[in-house]
Amino acid sequence: MSLTDREQSEVEQANASGKQPVVFIHGLWLLSSSWDRWRRLFEANGYSTVAPGWPDDPETVAEARDHPEVFAHKMVQAVTDHYLDAIGRLNEKPAVVGHSFGGLIAQKIAGEGASAVTVAIDPAPGRGVLPLPASALKSGSPVLGNPANARRSVTLTFDEFKYGWANNLDEEEARQLYDEFHVAASGVPIFQAAVANLNPFSETKVDYKAENRGPILLISGEKDHTVPHAITHAAYKQHSKNTGVTEFVEIPGRGHSLVIDHGWEEVARTALDFIRKQGPAEHSG
Repeated sequence: MSLTDREQSEVEQANASGKQPVVFIHGLWLLSSSWDRWRRLFEANGYSTVAPGWPDDPETVAEARDHPEVFAHKMVQAVTDHYLDAIGRLNEKPAVVGHSFGGLIAQKIAGEGASAVTVAIDPAPGRGVLPLPASALKSGSPVLGNPANARRSVTLTFDEFKYGWANNLDEEEARQLYDEFHVAASGVPIFQAAVANLNPFSETKVDYKAENRGPILLISGEKDHTVPHAITHAAYKQHSKNTGVTEFVEIPGRGHSLVIDHGWEEVARTALDFIRKQGPAEHSG
């Protein structure tokens, strides 16, 4: 597995800048371009940024919609390894920010000791996270409702997106986000998460007790249907057994779209403030 030309170029630019790198990890149904506004904010605050895609992700939403089949079969560990590959090419240990399944992968990376500081936003549940609220089951039903989806890519209908992602938004903004950002996603990670607590070898396993985990912040959107408070807080309780800094913030009134909707900057600044406080000192080469 290797990085794309774009990903390698971003790593090289981060290394050349001499600035503290921040790696962004998106989840299902988004592309790395969903982080563009976050990256501009972090770069304006003295960081370099890298936002790899998942392996074989198309570069644009238009291309993704033309070829939804390319998203099938992407599993949690292979995606994690792709990000670890990118991180391993950086001159400095980065801060890592992830959303949804990206938030789960960010925690796995922290457990590997590969991140200096980590922010997991509405993270998908890893092994050991037990709550399964009804809204999470309903949000997952477009995938879990058909076992064949474990081998497919799945595109959400607008109504499914509205329930799982944009339940706290008005119809106009929900439609705009669906049109601008939504792409197909691999079905298999959702099946991996769903059966994680029955499988001691699950790829969703996080090393919560790793001594070199570094500081971690878990952010929960209060109104999230896909990853409700109970799931994110259960992950926080697992991490709290670690001697490293562990913090939890719930942002009122926010759903699963909190990293891309009109309130994205509040979430981004919450992450930025934690990284600035807990991460390595900012510097420039």
